[in-house]
Amino acid sequence: MTFRNGLDSLLRPEDSVLVLIDHQPYQLSNLNSHDPHMAVNNAAGLAKAAKVFGVPTILTSVVEDRGGKIFPQITNVFPDQEVIDRTFINTWEDKKVVDAVKATGRKQLIIAGLWTEICVAMPAIQAAGEGWDVTVVTDASGATSVEAHEVAIQRMAAAGVNLMTWLALASEWQRDWARSETAVALNDVVIQHAAGSGIAYLWEQQLLNTPVPGAAG
Repeated sequence: MTFRNGLDSLLRPEDSVLVLIDHQPYQLSNLNSHDPHMAVNNAAGLAKAAKVFGVPTILTSVVEDRGGKIFPQITNVFPDQEVIDRTFINTWEDKKVVDAVKATGRKQLIIAGLWTEICVAMPAIQAAGEGWDVTVVTDASGATSVEAHEVAIQRMAAAGVNLMTWLALASEWQRDWARSETAVALNDVVIQHAAGSGIAYLWEQQLLNTPVPGAAG
């Protein structure tokens, strides 16, 4: 296995492309590896982070007429974007999706979707085998069981796929809080979708803006 280390192995927004796969009602109805509310929240946070950093994002569904439309929490982030509807279970066998990814000219391929063991694992493993630098966002994905999710992660790791969570990915894209052009917008995403850190930040702001009782004017 090739070890993933060194500064160049970290993800960069200018080299990243995100593919969100099958965040649809049918898949959510049998999501048992994560709390469904958390899965939707994390996928939406990931989508918003990608928008903050200008990361091209491809949205794709499978048999939308039966499985339902992609969650509005995601499509509302990209209101004018076409959702690529597939019949292929394996997204990486769908030429339209692959062509859209290749058209970005980027090689750091980031994937999240439902279900981890099927619609995430297959394209991730295939793309990694074709030379793409593949990262799967595990907490913006989910499976039919905890076992299915964990086994899929083990399988992808063995195939050389990088594994991250959405907030870790957003932080890697940011890299330096001095990058003010994205820091403020990313902080807004954290407030909306990373409750503990977001609420702590709001509390900090409240304390900083609250006069100390009895203090001299």
